[in-house]
Amino acid sequence: MEHSGYLTFALGKGRLAGNALKLFEQIGITCEEMKEKDTRKLIFVNEELKLKFFLAKGPDVPTYVEYGAADIGIVGKDTILEEGRNIYEVLDLGFGKCRMCICGKESAKELLKHHELIRVATKYPNIAKDYFYNKKHQTVEIIKLNGSIELAPIVGLSEVICDIVETGSTLYENGLVVLEEVCPLSARMVVNQVSMKMEHERISELISNLKRIQNKDR
Repeated sequence: MEHSGYLTFALGKGRLAGNALKLFEQIGITCEEMKEKDTRKLIFVNEELKLKFFLAKGPDVPTYVEYGAADIGIVGKDTILEEGRNIYEVLDLGFGKCRMCICGKESAKELLKHHELIRVATKYPNIAKDYFYNKKHQTVEIIKLNGSIELAPIVGLSEVICDIVETGSTLYENGLVVLEEVCPLSARMVVNQVSMKMEHERISELISNLKRIQNKDR
């Protein structure tokens, strides 16, 4: 099959990229350059398959995809929701599973139940706003933090936090509990809207190959 141009992938740095590459290898997509430990390269190319890859910080992946700098992105659902970019979410990749939750001390349960005006600390202000304003219809004050969110209710900065929960052990160790679940999260594949039309055949083939692998593993 003749490919005119390259398909470019933006991969979220870290575990996300590693898991995505393992998945791609199962459908015959490899990029040996990316396995070189000390490489300073920013763009990695598979000339044979006409594919390019680059690593980006999670929150930047939807931006690269929306503006067409990447045709395809691999990123967490939390980032997709928080960034709110104009992109197609085409596939749940099934790894990196966790939950977005409202957490706090057990005593905060009553405040949530009675829709009291409370402070919510979070790295995800847009997700928190959507959940409290549109789903719960509760007015809250949202405080954006970048570091250890669990600290906020312990030192009295906020009554609750809106954060990602994987095992819940950090919460438990700090006397906090999950009070409400906002939504399930996992790694997703997103596609640029123009690329979806222009490279429809190649991208559809890629999606169906990945779906086939997923169905086989179930």
